[in-house]
Amino acid sequence: MAFLNFGSRTDAKASSPDLDAEAASFIDNWSIEVMPRTAAKVESFRALLPAGTRVYIAHIAGTPFEDMLATARRLTEEGFPVMPHFPARIIPDLTTLETWVRRYREEAGVTQALLLGGGLTKPEGTLESAIQLLETGLFDRYGFRHLHVAGHPEGNRDIDSDGTTAQVDAGLLWKQDFSARTDAQMAIVTQFAFDAAAVTNWAERIADLGVRLPIHIGIAGPAKLQTLIQFALSCGVGPSLKVLQKRAMDVTRLLAPYEPTDVVSGLAQYKASNPESLISQVHVFPLGGIRTAADWMNRQLPAEPQAAMA
Repeated sequence: MAFLNFGSRTDAKASSPDLDAEAASFIDNWSIEVMPRTAAKVESFRALLPAGTRVYIAHIAGTPFEDMLATARRLTEEGFPVMPHFPARIIPDLTTLETWVRRYREEAGVTQALLLGGGLTKPEGTLESAIQLLETGLFDRYGFRHLHVAGHPEGNRDIDSDGTTAQVDAGLLWKQDFSARTDAQMAIVTQFAFDAAAVTNWAERIADLGVRLPIHIGIAGPAKLQTLIQFALSCGVGPSLKVLQKRAMDVTRLLAPYEPTDVVSGLAQYKASNPESLISQVHVFPLGGIRTAADWMNRQLPAEPQAAMA
Protein backbone atom coordinates (compact mmCIF):
# COMPACT_ATOMS: atom_id res chain seq x y z
CA MET A 1 0.00 0.00 0.00
CA ALA A 2 1.41 3.39 -1.00
CA PHE A 3 0.81 6.69 0.75
CA LEU A 4 1.87 9.78 -1.11
CA ASN A 5 0.92 13.47 -1.27
CA PHE A 6 -1.05 13.64 1.96
CA GLY A 7 -3.43 16.56 2.08
CA SER A 8 -6.45 17.50 4.16
CA ARG A 9 -9.86 15.87 4.42
CA THR A 10 -11.35 19.13 3.20
CA ASP A 11 -9.59 18.63 -0.13
CA ALA A 12 -11.04 15.16 -0.45
CA LYS A 13 -14.59 16.45 -0.01
CA ALA A 14 -14.25 18.97 -2.82
CA SER A 15 -15.21 16.33 -5.39
CA SER A 16 -18.79 15.23 -5.91
CA PRO A 17 -19.86 12.14 -3.95
CA ASP A 18 -20.55 8.86 -5.75
CA LEU A 19 -23.30 7.79 -3.34
CA ASP A 20 -26.81 9.16 -2.91
CA ALA A 21 -27.88 10.66 0.41
CA GLU A 22 -29.28 7.38 1.72
CA ALA A 23 -26.05 5.47 1.12
CA ALA A 24 -23.92 8.36 2.41
CA SER A 25 -25.91 8.34 5.64
CA PHE A 26 -25.36 4.58 5.97
CA ILE A 27 -21.56 4.92 5.90
CA ASP A 28 -21.50 7.98 8.16
CA ASN A 29 -19.87 5.96 10.97
CA TRP A 30 -17.04 3.94 9.47
CA SER A 31 -13.83 2.37 10.68
CA ILE A 32 -10.60 1.52 8.91
CA GLU A 33 -7.80 -1.04 9.21
CA VAL A 34 -4.06 -0.36 9.13
CA MET A 35 -0.83 -2.24 9.78
CA PRO A 36 2.23 -0.84 11.57
CA ARG A 37 4.25 -0.68 8.36
CA THR A 38 1.48 1.10 6.44
CA ALA A 39 0.59 3.43 9.30
CA ALA A 40 4.24 4.49 9.52
CA LYS A 41 3.92 6.02 6.06
CA VAL A 42 1.05 8.28 7.12
CA GLU A 43 2.30 11.67 8.24
CA SER A 44 -0.88 12.63 10.08
CA PHE A 45 -4.02 10.59 10.64
CA ARG A 46 -5.76 13.72 11.89
CA ALA A 47 -5.42 15.19 8.39
CA LEU A 48 -6.86 12.05 6.86
CA LEU A 49 -9.65 10.63 9.04
CA PRO A 50 -12.74 12.13 10.64
CA ALA A 51 -12.42 12.71 14.38
CA GLY A 52 -13.43 9.63 16.35
CA THR A 53 -12.83 7.13 13.55
CA ARG A 54 -12.04 3.73 15.02
CA VAL A 55 -8.73 2.38 13.69
CA TYR A 56 -8.08 -1.35 13.77
CA ILE A 57 -4.45 -2.48 13.73
CA ALA A 58 -3.94 -5.80 11.95
CA HIS A 59 -1.42 -8.08 13.68
CA ILE A 60 0.13 -10.16 10.91
CA ALA A 61 2.28 -13.13 11.89
CA GLY A 62 5.88 -11.98 12.22
CA THR A 63 5.02 -8.40 13.18
CA PRO A 64 6.89 -7.49 16.39
CA PHE A 65 4.58 -6.64 19.26
CA GLU A 66 6.62 -3.49 19.94
CA ASP A 67 5.63 -2.21 16.48
CA MET A 68 1.96 -2.91 17.24
CA LEU A 69 2.22 -1.12 20.57
CA ALA A 70 3.99 1.90 19.08
CA THR A 71 1.31 2.22 16.39
CA ALA A 72 -1.46 1.96 18.99
CA ARG A 73 0.21 4.60 21.17
CA ARG A 74 0.66 6.97 18.24
CA LEU A 75 -2.98 6.66 17.12
CA THR A 76 -4.23 7.15 20.67
CA GLU A 77 -2.12 10.28 20.99
CA GLU A 78 -3.64 11.56 17.74
CA GLY A 79 -7.07 11.13 19.31
CA PHE A 80 -8.38 7.98 17.64
CA PRO A 81 -9.99 4.97 19.34
CA VAL A 82 -7.69 2.03 18.60
CA MET A 83 -8.68 -1.63 18.18
CA PRO A 84 -5.66 -3.94 17.78
CA HIS A 85 -6.10 -7.49 16.54
CA PHE A 86 -5.44 -10.41 18.89
CA PRO A 87 -4.95 -13.44 16.59
CA ALA A 88 -4.99 -16.42 18.97
CA ARG A 89 -2.76 -18.68 16.87
CA ILE A 90 0.24 -16.32 16.89
CA ILE A 91 0.15 -15.92 20.70
CA PRO A 92 2.48 -18.49 22.26
CA ASP A 93 0.93 -18.69 25.73
CA LEU A 94 -1.34 -17.07 28.32
CA THR A 95 1.53 -15.15 29.86
CA THR A 96 2.23 -13.45 26.53
CA LEU A 97 -1.46 -12.72 26.05
CA GLU A 98 -1.72 -11.03 29.44
CA THR A 99 1.44 -9.06 28.76
CA TRP A 100 0.01 -7.76 25.50
CA VAL A 101 -3.36 -6.90 27.06
CA ARG A 102 -1.72 -5.14 30.02
CA ARG A 103 0.78 -3.19 27.95
CA TYR A 104 -1.83 -2.05 25.40
CA ARG A 105 -3.97 -0.84 28.30
CA GLU A 106 -1.26 0.78 30.39
CA GLU A 107 1.12 2.11 27.73
CA ALA A 108 -1.23 3.02 24.87
CA GLY A 109 -4.59 3.60 26.56
CA VAL A 110 -6.25 0.84 24.50
CA THR A 111 -9.68 -0.35 25.65
CA GLN A 112 -10.80 -2.18 22.49
CA ALA A 113 -9.80 -5.42 20.77
CA LEU A 114 -10.67 -7.58 17.80
CA LEU A 115 -10.36 -11.23 18.84
CA LEU A 116 -9.90 -13.88 16.15
CA GLY A 117 -8.32 -17.24 15.50
CA GLY A 118 -5.79 -15.94 12.99
CA GLY A 119 -4.57 -17.30 9.69
CA LEU A 120 -1.85 -19.72 10.80
CA THR A 121 -2.56 -23.37 10.04
CA LYS A 122 -0.59 -24.50 13.11
CA PRO A 123 -0.91 -22.46 16.33
CA GLU A 124 2.31 -21.26 17.91
CA GLY A 125 1.03 -22.34 21.33
CA THR A 126 -2.09 -23.62 23.04
CA LEU A 127 -4.38 -20.81 21.89
CA GLU A 128 -6.24 -21.17 18.60
CA SER A 129 -9.61 -19.42 18.83
CA ALA A 130 -11.32 -16.21 19.87
CA ILE A 131 -13.43 -18.26 22.29
CA GLN A 132 -10.31 -19.25 24.20
CA LEU A 133 -9.21 -15.62 24.36
CA LEU A 134 -12.58 -14.54 25.74
CA GLU A 135 -12.62 -17.39 28.28
CA THR A 136 -9.44 -16.07 29.92
CA GLY A 137 -11.32 -13.10 31.34
CA LEU A 138 -8.25 -10.93 30.77
CA PHE A 139 -10.02 -8.30 28.68
CA ASP A 140 -12.63 -7.66 31.38
CA ARG A 141 -9.94 -7.71 34.07
CA TYR A 142 -7.99 -4.94 32.32
CA GLY A 143 -11.04 -2.82 31.57
CA PHE A 144 -11.52 -3.34 27.82
CA ARG A 145 -14.85 -1.79 26.85
CA HIS A 146 -15.29 -2.99 23.25
CA LEU A 147 -14.63 -6.54 22.07
CA HIS A 148 -15.23 -7.45 18.45
CA VAL A 149 -15.19 -10.89 16.85
CA ALA A 150 -14.94 -12.07 13.26
CA GLY A 151 -17.88 -12.82 10.97
CA HIS A 152 -17.76 -14.84 7.76
CA PRO A 153 -20.64 -14.05 5.36
CA GLU A 154 -19.21 -16.43 2.77
CA GLY A 155 -18.12 -19.17 5.17
CA ASN A 156 -14.65 -20.12 6.32
CA ARG A 157 -13.02 -23.29 5.01
CA ASP A 158 -10.31 -23.06 7.67
CA ILE A 159 -13.02 -23.63 10.29
CA ASP A 160 -15.63 -25.65 8.37
CA SER A 161 -13.57 -27.76 5.97
CA ASP A 162 -16.69 -29.58 4.78
CA GLY A 163 -18.08 -26.38 3.28
CA THR A 164 -20.91 -26.04 5.82
CA THR A 165 -21.26 -23.28 8.41
CA ALA A 166 -21.79 -25.53 11.43
CA GLN A 167 -18.69 -24.52 13.39
CA VAL A 168 -18.76 -20.80 12.59
CA ASP A 169 -22.46 -20.68 13.51
CA ALA A 170 -21.82 -22.46 16.81
CA GLY A 171 -18.99 -20.04 17.53
CA LEU A 172 -21.17 -16.99 16.94
CA LEU A 173 -23.88 -18.38 19.22
CA TRP A 174 -21.30 -18.97 21.96
CA LYS A 175 -20.08 -15.39 21.57
CA GLN A 176 -23.66 -14.12 21.66
CA ASP A 177 -24.10 -15.91 24.99
CA PHE A 178 -20.77 -14.54 26.24
CA SER A 179 -21.88 -10.99 25.45
CA ALA A 180 -24.32 -11.25 28.37
CA ARG A 181 -21.43 -12.17 30.71
CA THR A 182 -18.97 -9.41 29.86
CA ASP A 183 -18.95 -5.74 30.75
CA ALA A 184 -17.68 -4.94 27.24
CA GLN A 185 -19.86 -4.07 24.27
CA MET A 186 -19.50 -6.71 21.57
CA ALA A 187 -19.95 -6.63 17.80
CA ILE A 188 -19.12 -8.68 14.73
CA VAL A 189 -16.79 -7.37 12.02
CA THR A 190 -16.68 -9.23 8.72
CA GLN A 191 -14.17 -10.01 6.02
CA PHE A 192 -14.47 -7.65 3.03
CA ALA A 193 -17.17 -8.51 0.50
CA PHE A 194 -18.26 -7.24 -2.90
CA ASP A 195 -21.70 -8.86 -3.08
CA ALA A 196 -24.30 -7.08 -0.94
CA ALA A 197 -26.85 -9.90 -1.32
CA ALA A 198 -24.44 -12.49 0.08
CA VAL A 199 -23.89 -10.29 3.12
CA THR A 200 -27.55 -9.45 3.78
CA ASN A 201 -28.63 -13.09 3.36
CA TRP A 202 -26.00 -14.14 5.90
CA ALA A 203 -27.05 -11.39 8.33
CA GLU A 204 -30.64 -12.60 8.14
CA ARG A 205 -29.59 -16.21 8.63
CA ILE A 206 -27.54 -15.63 11.77
CA ALA A 207 -30.30 -13.40 13.19
CA ASP A 208 -32.71 -16.30 12.70
CA LEU A 209 -30.26 -18.48 14.66
CA GLY A 210 -30.45 -16.09 17.60
CA VAL A 211 -27.45 -13.80 17.10
CA ARG A 212 -28.14 -10.22 18.20
CA LEU A 213 -24.70 -8.63 18.00
CA PRO A 214 -24.31 -5.56 15.72
CA ILE A 215 -22.54 -6.32 12.44
CA HIS A 216 -19.86 -4.10 10.90
CA ILE A 217 -19.58 -5.05 7.23
CA GLY A 218 -16.12 -5.17 5.68
CA ILE A 219 -15.74 -3.39 2.34
CA ALA A 220 -12.66 -2.92 0.19
CA GLY A 221 -11.51 0.60 -0.49
CA PRO A 222 -10.78 1.71 -4.06
CA ALA A 223 -8.05 -0.36 -5.70
CA LYS A 224 -6.94 -1.89 -8.96
CA LEU A 225 -9.11 -4.82 -10.01
CA GLN A 226 -6.10 -7.15 -10.19
CA THR A 227 -5.19 -6.27 -6.59
CA LEU A 228 -8.68 -7.06 -5.35
CA ILE A 229 -8.83 -10.39 -7.16
CA GLN A 230 -5.53 -11.40 -5.56
CA PHE A 231 -6.83 -10.50 -2.09
CA ALA A 232 -10.15 -12.23 -2.74
CA LEU A 233 -8.38 -15.44 -3.77
CA SER A 234 -6.12 -15.40 -0.72
CA CYS A 235 -9.03 -14.70 1.66
CA GLY A 236 -11.42 -17.24 0.18
CA VAL A 237 -14.37 -15.00 -0.63
CA GLY A 238 -16.67 -16.91 -2.97
CA PRO A 239 -19.66 -14.96 -4.35
CA SER A 240 -17.60 -11.79 -4.08
CA LEU A 241 -14.90 -13.26 -6.30
CA LYS A 242 -17.55 -13.95 -8.93
CA VAL A 243 -18.55 -10.28 -8.82
CA LEU A 244 -14.95 -9.27 -9.52
CA GLN A 245 -14.53 -11.85 -12.27
CA LYS A 246 -17.68 -10.55 -13.97
CA ARG A 247 -16.31 -7.03 -13.79
CA ALA A 248 -13.00 -8.23 -15.28
CA MET A 249 -14.89 -9.52 -18.34
CA ASP A 250 -16.34 -6.06 -18.98
CA VAL A 251 -13.74 -4.33 -21.15
CA THR A 252 -15.21 -0.91 -20.37
CA ARG A 253 -14.56 -1.42 -16.63
CA LEU A 254 -11.45 -3.58 -16.68
CA LEU A 255 -8.91 -0.77 -16.46
CA ALA A 256 -10.96 1.52 -14.22
CA PRO A 257 -10.13 1.30 -10.49
CA TYR A 258 -12.71 -0.52 -8.40
CA GLU A 259 -14.76 1.63 -6.03
CA PRO A 260 -17.22 0.20 -3.47
CA THR A 261 -20.16 2.24 -4.77
CA ASP A 262 -22.34 -0.73 -5.78
CA VAL A 263 -21.89 -2.82 -2.63
CA VAL A 264 -22.38 0.17 -0.32
CA SER A 265 -25.49 1.27 -2.20
CA GLY A 266 -26.89 -2.26 -2.01
CA LEU A 267 -26.25 -2.48 1.73
CA ALA A 268 -27.74 0.97 2.31
CA GLN A 269 -30.90 0.14 0.38
CA TYR A 270 -31.28 -3.07 2.34
CA LYS A 271 -30.78 -1.32 5.69
CA ALA A 272 -33.31 1.37 4.77
CA SER A 273 -35.89 -1.32 3.98
CA ASN A 274 -34.91 -3.43 6.99
CA PRO A 275 -34.04 -1.00 9.81
CA GLU A 276 -34.10 -3.83 12.35
CA SER A 277 -31.20 -5.57 10.59
CA LEU A 278 -28.08 -6.33 12.64
CA ILE A 279 -26.01 -4.53 9.98
CA SER A 280 -24.96 -1.26 11.59
CA GLN A 281 -21.93 0.23 9.79
CA VAL A 282 -19.02 -0.45 7.45
CA HIS A 283 -15.38 -1.29 8.10
CA VAL A 284 -12.91 -0.31 5.38
CA PHE A 285 -10.03 -2.50 4.23
CA PRO A 286 -7.74 -0.04 2.39
CA LEU A 287 -6.44 -2.55 -0.15
CA GLY A 288 -5.52 0.24 -2.55
CA GLY A 289 -3.91 2.43 0.11
CA ILE A 290 -5.01 4.25 3.26
CA ARG A 291 -5.11 7.68 1.64
CA THR A 292 -7.10 6.40 -1.35
CA ALA A 293 -9.67 4.71 0.88
CA ALA A 294 -9.99 7.65 3.27
CA ASP A 295 -10.37 10.14 0.43
CA TRP A 296 -13.17 8.09 -1.14
CA MET A 297 -15.02 7.71 2.15
CA ASN A 298 -14.62 11.38 3.05
CA ARG A 299 -15.87 12.42 -0.38
CA GLN A 300 -19.19 10.67 0.27
CA LEU A 301 -19.94 12.54 3.49
CA PRO A 302 -21.73 15.89 3.14
CA ALA A 303 -20.92 16.95 6.70
CA GLU A 304 -18.48 16.14 9.49
CA PRO A 305 -19.47 12.63 10.68
CA GLN A 306 -19.83 11.43 14.26
CA ALA A 307 -18.13 8.05 14.65
CA ALA A 308 -20.22 5.32 16.25
CA MET A 309 -18.64 3.28 19.00
CA ALA A 310 -20.82 0.15 19.10
